[in-house]
Amino acid sequence: MTLSQFSVAGIFFSIIAFLIFTRTRPSLVFASGAAVCFVAGLVPAEAVLQKAVNPGLVTLIALMLLSVGLEKASWLRLVSDRLINGSLNGSLMRLTAATALSSAFLNNTAVVAALASGVKKQRRYPAGKLLIPLSYAAILGGTLTLIGTSTNLIVNSFVLDRGEPGLDFFVFLPVGLAVLAVGLVVLLLCNRLLPEGRGVQEAITEYLLEAEVEEDSPLDSKTVEQNGLRQLETLYLVEIVRGRRTISPVAPTEIVKSGDKLIFSGDVRDIGRLQDIPGLHQFALEDERLELDMIEVVLTPSSSIVGETLKSCQFRTRFDAAVVAMRRGGDRLSGKLGEKRLQAGDALLLAVGPDFKHHRNIDKNFYVVSGNAVQRELSRRDSWLLGLGFIGMVAGAAMGYFSLLKGLVLLLGGMIALGIVSTTELQRRFPFQIWLIIASALVLAEAFSGSGLATALAEGLRGLVQGGGPYLALVGVFFLTLALTELMTNNAAAALAFPLAWSLAESFGVSWMPFVMAVAYGASASFLTPFGYQTNLMVQNLGGYHLRDFVRAGLPLTFAYSITVLIMLPLVFPFSA
Repeated sequence: MTLSQFSVAGIFFSIIAFLIFTRTRPSLVFASGAAVCFVAGLVPAEAVLQKAVNPGLVTLIALMLLSVGLEKASWLRLVSDRLINGSLNGSLMRLTAATALSSAFLNNTAVVAALASGVKKQRRYPAGKLLIPLSYAAILGGTLTLIGTSTNLIVNSFVLDRGEPGLDFFVFLPVGLAVLAVGLVVLLLCNRLLPEGRGVQEAITEYLLEAEVEEDSPLDSKTVEQNGLRQLETLYLVEIVRGRRTISPVAPTEIVKSGDKLIFSGDVRDIGRLQDIPGLHQFALEDERLELDMIEVVLTPSSSIVGETLKSCQFRTRFDAAVVAMRRGGDRLSGKLGEKRLQAGDALLLAVGPDFKHHRNIDKNFYVVSGNAVQRELSRRDSWLLGLGFIGMVAGAAMGYFSLLKGLVLLLGGMIALGIVSTTELQRRFPFQIWLIIASALVLAEAFSGSGLATALAEGLRGLVQGGGPYLALVGVFFLTLALTELMTNNAAAALAFPLAWSLAESFGVSWMPFVMAVAYGASASFLTPFGYQTNLMVQNLGGYHLRDFVRAGLPLTFAYSITVLIMLPLVFPFSA
């Protein structure tokens, strides 16, 4: 192994280690790796600049900017109210089918956020029976078209970078339809494995509230019963945190002391009851300007406050809102909320002020899943115009009248001209981290191939699977990508697996299409954990799921998905070049 190959191998192993074992932002990890390659002279400056404006990458960015306008349309919210009625199986099939069809063309996170609101409003079935299938259906639907998921467009970026024509719009459809049909049947049959959970309306309000007994409080040195903390009707005192000691359950005779943290469970809409208790400081409502207007949000992976505490990020000042309660990983969090480090996927219940919805950073940091509308919805006329324009763009690009990128640019220009979105909104929602990850990954792939490491590794792997031929190598690429997806994210998995898949195809002297598609479908197979895909993170806290719930529901789906993909790929995309 040459020095350059050894260096590139070290960089790749470091990237994988950082992505799996640390909480460092993927964009920072990939950018650091690309920077090392550039500084070490493994990739020339001209190549780095070319990767930054890769046509496939620019197409992905344009599509994500287009979704800023599509999110404002009212189509999905209108449909969501009609999907859940009749039997559970019937509701489940309508919900998952509508989700999959929408996700084939629209941003998956926007689809799940819009349809989740309908799930949360209905009281017919527990949220736990519907929200994981909602997320899985969005993932399955994304495998139908080129624009169905960012993973497909990322793979397309790598194909274009190799000097090949881009992937066709509906090239994913044959395998995607088979995967979707099998997946929906599995979701229907395995729905009994999902937790019953609480009714949706209860799940919204079942948070923990935290209050602190002030110094010289009239509550000090009196029992819980004497202080009237047992007669709050809709709120229940579940524990007392005293220094490092937690008292639970709390007996009526327990003495309350100054400095105690009182943790209440129940209907958080009755938070005002705590304000009426003298000497009790409620964490979320210390700013009297805030109204008791409750909005539930989920923290996005791209949020600028991930990794910070509520205090360090100055949450109230930044958003004109206070965190009343928080959920993480299906569990309610208690203790010092102001000192909890925020994580992507955290569900926050906010008491918001009058300026909350006017802040420009809301949609970049949160998915709003319940409460008063924060984002302006389009008028019926604008919704129809945008819908017709989008259909025209998709049809024109699919039939080859113009490139997808040209269609997206024209539609974006029309949205700006009609006032559907503003240039300020587009600037604010520019997916910088996605751009940085993919541009950096393209640079890393250049170093991987240019150093000769990709060829050497592919030849070594070919020797190991010589008896099984290219099909065994294809199976290995698929499961490698799937494993990386569950351990990090789908986009990072696709970026890391693609160079190896391409080199294996070249090593065997066969078509690169089945190997490239194995990477695309492997990177979309995020069903076992909530960490690999954004929609899984969203529903984890909304449905009160634990990791074991994803494993129980996702294992049979992963098995059926993998078998279907590995049967269909060589049939639809033969190895013969």
